[in-house]
Amino acid sequence: MSGSTLHSIILAAGKGTRMNSNLPKVLQPLAGQPLLGHVLDVAKSLGAEIHVVVGHGAQQVQDTFPDSKINWVMQTEQNGTGHAVQVAIPNIENDQDMIVVLYGDVPLIKASTLQGLISQAETCGLAILTVEANDPSGYGRIVRDANAFAERIVEHKDANSQELAIKEINSGILAGRAGLLRECLAKLKNNNAQGEYYLTDVVELANQQGTQVAAVSAETETEVAGVNDKLQLSQVEAAYRQRRAEELLHQGATLADPSRVDVRGNVTVGKDVFIDINVVLKGNIKLDDNVVIGPNCVIIESQVEQDAIIKANSILEYAHVGPRATVGPFARLRPEAFLGSDVRVGNFVEVKKSVLAKGAKVNHLTYIGDAQIGANVNVGAGTVTCNYDGVNKHKTVIKEDSFIGSGTMLVAPVEIGKASTIAAGSVITKDTPAEELTIARVKQKTVPGWKRPEKKDKI
Repeated sequence: MSGSTLHSIILAAGKGTRMNSNLPKVLQPLAGQPLLGHVLDVAKSLGAEIHVVVGHGAQQVQDTFPDSKINWVMQTEQNGTGHAVQVAIPNIENDQDMIVVLYGDVPLIKASTLQGLISQAETCGLAILTVEANDPSGYGRIVRDANAFAERIVEHKDANSQELAIKEINSGILAGRAGLLRECLAKLKNNNAQGEYYLTDVVELANQQGTQVAAVSAETETEVAGVNDKLQLSQVEAAYRQRRAEELLHQGATLADPSRVDVRGNVTVGKDVFIDINVVLKGNIKLDDNVVIGPNCVIIESQVEQDAIIKANSILEYAHVGPRATVGPFARLRPEAFLGSDVRVGNFVEVKKSVLAKGAKVNHLTYIGDAQIGANVNVGAGTVTCNYDGVNKHKTVIKEDSFIGSGTMLVAPVEIGKASTIAAGSVITKDTPAEELTIARVKQKTVPGWKRPEKKDKI
C-alpha cells in the first residue's frame, strides 16, 4: 500500500431491535468485550485509520471506546448500508487511499482474510468478500463472469433457477479505492421496497464503468456471520470459544475438553500445559511449561510459571505464581499477589497485595493482605493479617523461617522477627523478637456455678 493510506469504515449505527436489550447491538458482549471491540481490534491490527458510523445509542457507543484515534461519524437516519458509507467517505480525501468496509456486528472476521481482500482490491480497484453457504436461502448470490470476477449480486427474490443454485453469497464486506467507491456511491438509487441505498449495488455500478470486481472467499460462514439476536450471539460465542481453544492446542496445550475452555483475552502457553474443563481465561495471560490448571478456575491478567499447579475452583486476578508453586483448591489470589517458587497456598486462602517468598506455606482458611512473607514461613489455619483500621491499610512483615500458629490475629503494622514462633490463638499487636516464642492470649478463666440464661415463657 505504498503511497496510500488504508481506512476502515465500520458500520455500527443499528439499533438491534431483535436483541430485546437496552444495549445498542454493537455493544452486546462477546467473550468479555463488545461486538464492536472485536472489529476494532481487527481494524487496528491492519494499521487502518478507523471511521465508525454510529446512530442508535451513539453516545453510549462512543463512551465505551474513548479512543481519540477513532473518527466517529453520525448517521442520523438509517437509510441503508450504502448511505452509511456515503456519510463516512467525505472524511477520506485521497482517491488513491484504500477503504475496507466492516460491520460492527460481524466480530469473527480475520485480519488474514481482510489482507487478502485488500490485496485483490489494490489490483482491481474493488473486491468483495464472499462465502460458500450450506443454505444460501435469502442471501444475495454472487454471479461471476467468464474470468471469475464478480459481475453482479442477485438477491434471492430476483434470482432465476440457475442463479438460485449458486451457493456463493455476499458477506457485505468489501474493499476498494476511495475514488472508485466515491463515484459508485454517488450513483446509488433507493428505488427498492425498503427505500434504502444498498452498498451491494456498487458491484454492478463498478462493472458498468469497466472495473473488474474481484471476489474473495472467506474460509467459513462463521467468519462472516452477523449477529442480530441473542441466539445468533450465543452461536458466535461458541464459535469464538472453539477458535481460541484451537489456538491453544496449536500452541501445544492439552485441553481436557476444548468445548469447555473459555478464552477471553490473549493467552500464551509453554510446552505441556494442561487445562481442565470449565476454565475461564481473561486478559493477558502467560502459562509457562508444564503448568496444570484444574477444573473450574478463573484466571485474569496473570502469569503462572513453569511446573506450577492451580487446583480446582481457584481464582487468580492480576497475580503472579512462581515456579513449582501450588494454589488451591478454592484459593483466591487478588491483585498484586506474588508467589515465589515452591510456595503453597491452600484451600480457602485469600492473598491480596502480598509477596510470599520461596517455600512459604499458607495452607488453610487464611487471609493474607498487604503482607511480606519470608522464605519457608508456615502460616497456620485461621490466621488473619488485620491490615485495615477502617481508614488506612497497614503492612504485616513476617521474616523468614517463622511459624505462625493457627488462629493468630496479626494486627498491622507489625513485624514478626526471623525464625519466630507465634503460639496458636494469639493476637499480636507489637513486633516480636527473632527466634523466640511469643504468646498473646487472654488468660483462660472458669466461672464456677455459672448458669446459661434461659428464655422466659411467652405470656
